[in-house]
Amino acid sequence: MKKIWLVSLAGLLFACTDPKKEEQKTTGGPSSAAYSLDGKKVNVYTTADSTNYRLSLTDSSLQFADFGQPMETQVCVFVDPTKTFQTMLGIGGAITDASAETFAKLPKEKQQEILKAYYDPVNGIGYTLARTNIHSCDFSSGSYTYVKEGDKELTSFSIDHDKQFRIPLIKQAITQAGGKLTLYASPWSPPAFMKDSTHMLFGGKLKPEFYDSWAHYFAKFIKAYEKEGIPVWGITIQNEPMARQTWESCIYTAEEEANFLKSSLGPTLQKEGLGEKKIIIWDHNRDLIYQRVSTTLRDPEVAKYVWGIGYHWYETWTGGDMQFENLKRVAETFPDKHLIFTEGCAESFNPARMSAWALGERYGMSMINDFNAGTVGWTDWNVLLDEMGGPNHVKNFCFAPVHGDTKTGQVYYTNSYYYIGHFSKFIRPGAKRIISSSNRTDLLTTAFLNEDGKVAVVVMNKGGKTIPYRLWIGGKAVEVKSLPHSIATLVL
Repeated sequence: MKKIWLVSLAGLLFACTDPKKEEQKTTGGPSSAAYSLDGKKVNVYTTADSTNYRLSLTDSSLQFADFGQPMETQVCVFVDPTKTFQTMLGIGGAITDASAETFAKLPKEKQQEILKAYYDPVNGIGYTLARTNIHSCDFSSGSYTYVKEGDKELTSFSIDHDKQFRIPLIKQAITQAGGKLTLYASPWSPPAFMKDSTHMLFGGKLKPEFYDSWAHYFAKFIKAYEKEGIPVWGITIQNEPMARQTWESCIYTAEEEANFLKSSLGPTLQKEGLGEKKIIIWDHNRDLIYQRVSTTLRDPEVAKYVWGIGYHWYETWTGGDMQFENLKRVAETFPDKHLIFTEGCAESFNPARMSAWALGERYGMSMINDFNAGTVGWTDWNVLLDEMGGPNHVKNFCFAPVHGDTKTGQVYYTNSYYYIGHFSKFIRPGAKRIISSSNRTDLLTTAFLNEDGKVAVVVMNKGGKTIPYRLWIGGKAVEVKSLPHSIATLVL
């Protein structure tokens, strides 16, 4: 097994701007604003296979020179900062029960290391976005709800369970992130008594007679968390509403999701003074996303409550590739809504694969293509798991970017952590996506213009050869070298 690389916090020295904006439209009109390269120099941060480079500064103060029309034989990444599109909401990961329980079992110094590694914008990768679960999910040690079974009136509602591990970790993450973390929450299943299956696991459906009760459950959750000092930015209606899982799950057709939102959830949040909370539909894979969105949003009385569309990357379970084109169809058709990646991880945990380079490359490919399709926010799954890829009460063990060994106290950083960091550290909330295109299939790229004027260009080499190329902007270029199986962020 290859050496597992430990994070070097001292090596992550690039300062980033603080988040200011929560959200913008998924797509924006092109800008004609001029962009000047005067005084601009390029710093290159690299993570590469078969090297010690992990978000390492590999080139600095590279200078642009005149370079007119490129030839077809000359490899280039073309960037146009005058054409702007969607505005970045944030990048982050899910703080689940499993993450919080693992965190609590690690030594205090390792806990602080993890907090800095994820949420510190200077000495870490600067996460600004988080997801959490509404009562239990598969990545909990057991199934639970916030009410007693059968309590339709929700008089027994209590989040005391979350006060042991999850709420303390979320609070520490907020503090480490500078006092602001955009948090949204997702349910995996209503309580068993609200479902036609009378079981939280194995699918089933929410009974219409419990629509209002379940809607008030959302409101009580939001208010309870905010009473604990944790602002809740938004919610998704249902995690993976077309999947009958062996863990907590609940099925909604597009029509059922729309009816619940229009008749109960939307009006309830409004009445409870929570109308500003963002509501995200779908929260499942890219494969059915257009059908779901076009069906759910056909009714303007439903659409008025919807901020955006959440999606996952697990459509590959059918044997195909990630379906990024489906995202583009949604963005083209519904430009007033927002695309947000709500979950993705490498499944089937195997400690022998902890150093597998493919783990990070999957993140890099997905994030580049998702952002280029119009995505405004990107949320990884568990921020932390234990040495077994859990805890998980149905043994659905998976990879996380960071694993903590609860027996030895050691912390391991997979290359996924660094791949995500090439985006989250340098592309900050409020940044606008700009045009970035490559003339070679092995070089994938996306780029953003930050609010402080800095441009971040991400270039991923998915091939096995070193590729020299030119970063070309407005008739000027700088020479860069892309290492085999690498990802780099060019900052200017």
